[in-house]
Amino acid sequence: MLDIKYVRNNIEEVKNSLENRKNDTKILEELIKLDEKRREIMNIVQDYRAERNNNTKNVADLKKQGKNEEAQKIIDDGKKISEKIKELDNELKKIDEEYSLKLLYIPNIPANDVKVGKDENDNIELRKWGEPKKFNFEPKAHWDIGPDLNMMDFDRASKLSGSRFTILKSQIAKLSRALTNFMLDTHTKNGYTEIMPPHLVTRETITGTGQLPKFEDDLYHTDADDLFLIPTAEVTLVGMHKDDILTLDEMPAKYCAYTPCYRREAGSYGRDVRGMIRQHQFDKVELVWHVHPEESEKAHEQLTKDAENILQLLELPYRVISLCTGDLGFSAVKTYDIEVWLPSYQNYKEISSCSNTKDFQARRANIRFRDKDNKLKYLHTLNGSGLAVGRTLVAVLENYQMEDGRVKIPEVLKPYMNGLEYIG
Repeated sequence: MLDIKYVRNNIEEVKNSLENRKNDTKILEELIKLDEKRREIMNIVQDYRAERNNNTKNVADLKKQGKNEEAQKIIDDGKKISEKIKELDNELKKIDEEYSLKLLYIPNIPANDVKVGKDENDNIELRKWGEPKKFNFEPKAHWDIGPDLNMMDFDRASKLSGSRFTILKSQIAKLSRALTNFMLDTHTKNGYTEIMPPHLVTRETITGTGQLPKFEDDLYHTDADDLFLIPTAEVTLVGMHKDDILTLDEMPAKYCAYTPCYRREAGSYGRDVRGMIRQHQFDKVELVWHVHPEESEKAHEQLTKDAENILQLLELPYRVISLCTGDLGFSAVKTYDIEVWLPSYQNYKEISSCSNTKDFQARRANIRFRDKDNKLKYLHTLNGSGLAVGRTLVAVLENYQMEDGRVKIPEVLKPYMNGLEYIG
């Protein structure tokens, strides 16, 4: 979340940020009014408490002088002051709850070099890698490749769980596992610590990364114990340092984790309805950094390169784009999307989103460090997919398909496939 002092002193900047993100500014106006009312009541309570403390001293003096009637009058006045304080404290508690909730709805402020734009059409392409393959036959989409090999089943998955689920079988299931292990091995060789986190987290944990309260409709929730299935391992990799104070020697803390991810996709009906591109359950290898504030911009570039490296090793064409303000995620100040080439779309499709959230998540989760002067400060967090396993599987199937229906195994995956050359 944003620092309320910053919001208070930079109202126009925060207002412009909300407008550029296509957010209603009404919530900011309500927050500022609550903040003013909150501070006004706190000042009144402080004055009352000072008066009550002063009266207590006067009572002792009067009693020593034998002026019991005067002392009793001050005691009676003190009781009235205590009642007023109690009433104001109750009012302040209600205001605090509303104030804290509204502050959680204010998104992060985009970095100065992020383009102001309405939607994905205003994003900026930064670079491309590799050339889309030219086939000498009509390439098939993955939703045909898999079923034709009898290794991908959408109908049985739908019978089990409804729409937007997939069953993988045989060699394609093994290919998915191979991709996961390849990604984890590559990232751990590059300095990441592998984590195997829980898939269910508390409301407090998932609030820390910004999914709650605004995006609760996109989450799967257990009513009995108020737990949430994670939409991304970012939630756990950031949340595991909640309320921690890291030392300078512990930063940067670089983590990677493979987990299934669960999303309702509440606002995406009608989008990517065929195949595996947009699922309620999907596998992902996530990258998260906890860094010194002075290092976060540099770390953002490196994290993105680490994600790109997976695609380069797999020899899959991709491009990197910088998101405009209208397409930027709630917690991010800046995001690079990596999009892989998919023949079925004859276009690039997002396979990773790498974001710098600066101290936004650290404030929500209370993650701090001690600087050289031993002062406590909020660190910066970054996250990115390294990569989405299902979409990488789709990219391999479509880009490595052959005219006879088989799929060639990328060179780097052969050791993970027991030397297998082809699927099918």
